[in-house]
Amino acid sequence: MGHLKAEIGVVGGGLAGYATAIAFALEGFDTVLLAPAPSREDGRSTALLGPSVAFLESLGVFEGLRAKAEALTVMRIIDDTGRLMRAPSISFDSREIDLAAFGFNALNADLMQALATRAATLGERLRVIDASVDDVAVEPDGALLRLGDGSSLSVALVVGADGRHSVVRERAKIACRAWSYPQSAIVLNFAHERPHGGISTEFHRTTGPFTQVPLPGRRSSLVWVETPETADLVVDLKPERLERMIEERLHSILGAVTLDGPVQAFPLKGASAARLTAPRVALVGEAAHVFPPIGAQGLNLGLRDAAAIVEAAVAGRDDPGCTMVLSRYEAARRGDVMSRSLGVDLLNRSLLASLLPTQAARAVGLSALAAIPWLRRFAMREGVAPGAGLKGIGRSVREGIGGEHAG
Repeated sequence: MGHLKAEIGVVGGGLAGYATAIAFALEGFDTVLLAPAPSREDGRSTALLGPSVAFLESLGVFEGLRAKAEALTVMRIIDDTGRLMRAPSISFDSREIDLAAFGFNALNADLMQALATRAATLGERLRVIDASVDDVAVEPDGALLRLGDGSSLSVALVVGADGRHSVVRERAKIACRAWSYPQSAIVLNFAHERPHGGISTEFHRTTGPFTQVPLPGRRSSLVWVETPETADLVVDLKPERLERMIEERLHSILGAVTLDGPVQAFPLKGASAARLTAPRVALVGEAAHVFPPIGAQGLNLGLRDAAAIVEAAVAGRDDPGCTMVLSRYEAARRGDVMSRSLGVDLLNRSLLASLLPTQAARAVGLSALAAIPWLRRFAMREGVAPGAGLKGIGRSVREGIGGEHAG
């Protein structure tokens, strides 16, 4: 290919990378997406919350995904720890905050297909190249990417969407703090005897969450957090035995279950980049932050990154990689990333904690959400869209007071 030139170079062919590249192209930027073919098929699903759905709709992607996605209308938490200090069960109903659904759950493979199909319609505005990046060199007025096939690419802005082992982050000398949890996540999809009714149920167990999320029809996805030793055993179980275990842990709320596809296990890890930008470089998705699969935060956060970097670049269209654009992006995203990282980490560690004060604090917090309607509505709004809870807190309190008077 020799030497190429573009305004934007997005590195990484995952979900966040494709979404970012499409968004740049739709805003009129000459964009190249460097997207090496994936090493294995992704059997996981993602719960796409409200702002993520709106973003995908703006990209013209969600229309192609809607028939393969299931609306999430109720999210239910059940304390299944068996501990002395147990929290009450609590249900979050989207109708309480005037939403038809919190979002939609879809298989990652289906979302990837919808993104790739949309990218193919954008012609010269978005060139997708199956190539890896070996090096990133910052120049006075841009950046030079040296590709694995020996060619090169000059751009005004490099967007690193190349995952937790990001070459872009490493070459930009952005420090990254990484940590591990004493857990693994078992992920799979299954069919079940009874309809799910659009309800996602998360059982809190002493080893971590056991979360069923609905898919279209009588099907659901499962994220089952366990000790690494147990996870290794579960993956190797005969299907019939595993199906019985899943039904038992679901307390038969969906009846008999049947595996639908492969069973995979991943070590639970977290990571956080020290900053989201460097000269001519911006990080999005797992290049910037890695979450355990708890609370539906990972990809949703990455899609908010994508929307924010494009918005910042539009404001500095003459030079989308300039300091003003990068500063605007850093300021827009840092608070959201930090607060979500802390929240997911605390929730996971509270389940693992054996100390009674920690168990008591968790039980009290969930009890308050169950008992106080305005607080529950605040939590739901904030969970769907960052800042929405704070903006609507006055309304939530008024609704709570009105409800109490009505009662």
